[in-house]
Amino acid sequence: MKNIAIITARGGSKRIPMKNIKEFMGKPMIAYAIDAAIKSEIFDEIMVSTEDLKIAEIAKKYGAKVPFLRSEKTANDFATTEDVLNEVINEYKKLGIEFDNICCIYPCVPLLTPKTLKEAYEVFINSKQEALMPVVRFSFPIQRAVILNKYGYLEFREPQYEKTRSQDLEPAFHDVGMFYFYKKNKINTKKTAMYEMEEKYIQDIDTVKDWELAELKYKLFYEHEQLHHNTY
Repeated sequence: MKNIAIITARGGSKRIPMKNIKEFMGKPMIAYAIDAAIKSEIFDEIMVSTEDLKIAEIAKKYGAKVPFLRSEKTANDFATTEDVLNEVINEYKKLGIEFDNICCIYPCVPLLTPKTLKEAYEVFINSKQEALMPVVRFSFPIQRAVILNKYGYLEFREPQYEKTRSQDLEPAFHDVGMFYFYKKNKINTKKTAMYEMEEKYIQDIDTVKDWELAELKYKLFYEHEQLHHNTY
């Protein structure tokens, strides 16, 4: 099977300017996504989809390919990830190249390891599903959530579970927003397997505070535990 990793890295970032190539712990942020993809050894092609020449230059320096730039249509604020992936696949088809499996990797994932990608890929292939999403378990049962009602006091969102023991409630998960696997022509499928990750290795990076938390986690879990050495 032929596999491609598509790292989506648009140049525009309002809250953290050029965050995809901003230096994180000594390297441009995008270098971590590229490095994890390369060292997972599961991809025949690792490319970066961007409209930004500086991002393209850095991506190639760290080992990814940038065979073409994004179109104006997929470089704006309204383009979806699906739009970007479809454009990449269609451009490769024009070159006479097709892939059996697609992995979309977001560029700001410094906590992503090759081991995670490899394990998730094995789950994906063995699941016989058309896609895979990495997820993390909610740390507290969502059935016991409380809301502020119109009278200004708290009430259970689902009162039927008010006295139910936590261990008796069905676990719930949410998307970690790091990467996704898809079978060819199945980017919009609902038949999605899951790969569960530990909460401590996940961090959204949308604000400066998020960035600082990611640095703390990296220092704690990667430098102290040397996970990058243990998982490559």
